[in-house]
Amino acid sequence: MINSRQIIPLTLFLITIAHAAIASPCAKTQTEQDAWVHRSVDVLIAKAHAAYEEESAERVYLKVLAHIAGTLKQCKLTDDLSFTSRYPEFVEYIRVLSLDQKPDHQLGFEVSDRVYFQQTRQFVSIPDFLLKPELLEAVRHFETLGKAKEILRELNSNRAKDEQLLFFSFESRHLGTPDNDDSYKRLLIVVPGNPAQNIPEKWVQFGIADPHARVPVRNMSVVAVVHGPDNTSNTYFKDYFRTYRSNRPVTVTGRWELGEGDDNCIKCHKSGVLPIFPVDGSVSEDEKAIVNLVNKRFLNYVAPRFGGYIDPSKFGPGLGSAHTILNQSRTASNTNCSSCHQPSGLGSLNWPMDSVLISSFVEGGQMPLGSHLKALESTQLYEQLINDYFSIDPKQPGILKGWLLHYSGR
Repeated sequence: MINSRQIIPLTLFLITIAHAAIASPCAKTQTEQDAWVHRSVDVLIAKAHAAYEEESAERVYLKVLAHIAGTLKQCKLTDDLSFTSRYPEFVEYIRVLSLDQKPDHQLGFEVSDRVYFQQTRQFVSIPDFLLKPELLEAVRHFETLGKAKEILRELNSNRAKDEQLLFFSFESRHLGTPDNDDSYKRLLIVVPGNPAQNIPEKWVQFGIADPHARVPVRNMSVVAVVHGPDNTSNTYFKDYFRTYRSNRPVTVTGRWELGEGDDNCIKCHKSGVLPIFPVDGSVSEDEKAIVNLVNKRFLNYVAPRFGGYIDPSKFGPGLGSAHTILNQSRTASNTNCSSCHQPSGLGSLNWPMDSVLISSFVEGGQMPLGSHLKALESTQLYEQLINDYFSIDPKQPGILKGWLLHYSGR
């Protein structure tokens, strides 16, 4: 068993081994360059797979990524037209994977975080009526959540039918909030938009503290969707933190503006907005119908785009896209992820991606939609999907390796 004192030496050893596998003087001939790319792809994918499975392996993965990116720059391979014409996906993939390693690109977009938030302010701002002091105070504690819903129902009484707020509380199956990894309770409010007037639909979510918790949850997030041309949907993101002070109103400020960093949005939001699959029993009977209505709206957000701030196609094909995965007792259409998760559909599930989210959807039985797999079948399907995607077997390369190295078949 590895103890905490062994972790740092082991990590350094793994980094050294990974660097040794891809380190070499700048390759001059095409044969040398090809050999270096093949070695680099294998090491990168192996370390990405490890980082997907265990967060503790991310440091080694990032070191490998930085080393490959540094070699491309140092050896001027990105200026070599012969090289870039042979490996256009590899060159661009390394570039976009490296974006969120820049201090001012934590969101993982082509522009800096500052520029992104400046240019998307009109989309990700919180509606004023959701910033009323009485509402912010009511969502501060689980015990006063009922009062918050009364306030929202009162707001609806003065809104037109097509402007009605959709709201419900639930417990997430997936991730905690950015300020509390153990916080899973949520209040979601969907504020309808108007595509004709380019007014975004906003999914505003409050993190809710557990019953009797002394420390309130700070996070509040906005995911905004604007319908674009050719049946596409542009999605924009922003996290906010609430600040609590004794005998003073709750204030809401952007997480980034507070200097508390941010996260790579696309890692989790491959489809832009995420459907809601609450923990069983966490939604009241009178709100279950609203969950269904909200998820139907999600199905209208096909072909997710991100306002030109990142091109999701540069991350390549996703899970289940190389070939149909079959189950002995199921049909191909029920287990083929790419039938929905592809660029013109709900977005490809590709690296970088969050293992907690993906495993929860698949092993939890929510995906593939309509498959009705047994628990063991769902686990087997999940393991096959992940292994098939990250495989570096030279005789049967996985989806990611096949795309990066232009393998035409399996």
